[in-house]
Amino acid sequence: MALNPGDPAPDFSLPDANSDLVHLADLRGKWVVLYFYPRDNTPGCTKEACGFRDAHSDYQAQDVIVLGVSTDDAKSHTKFVQKFNLPFTLLSDAEGKVASSYDSYGLKKFMGKEYMGVSRNTFVIDPDGKIHKIYRKVKPENHAAEVLADLAELIS
Repeated sequence: MALNPGDPAPDFSLPDANSDLVHLADLRGKWVVLYFYPRDNTPGCTKEACGFRDAHSDYQAQDVIVLGVSTDDAKSHTKFVQKFNLPFTLLSDAEGKVASSYDSYGLKKFMGKEYMGVSRNTFVIDPDGKIHKIYRKVKPENHAAEVLADLAELIS
């Protein structure tokens, strides 16, 4: 069943780039931007991550936490964070279970080949742990600014 705004955000515990577990439940009371992306160090994913990086101080000013999730491992995340100076947390969902619970993992096609992978979707989770807004099939350019603008209207 697809998630919709108003639904409780599926809870999770995932390791970050340092292998420390991040629990969504621990972030109650804050706005959370949870974005799913296919792979570290690919052109679209880099554009999206750098957009969130460039707007990070604006997200912090509104007390919003940004979390990126892919199936890449901690080592890959560490290199991606260091290479692009990413100031927010990347989480490793190695088996795609959390992405699946957010309707963001499944069959994809690229150059005529089918494979299982992460879809580029973003979820805005409110301080009560409910999904406030969903962005599906995100275009990486300007996405971070779009989410920030929507949050500015909600939070102010």
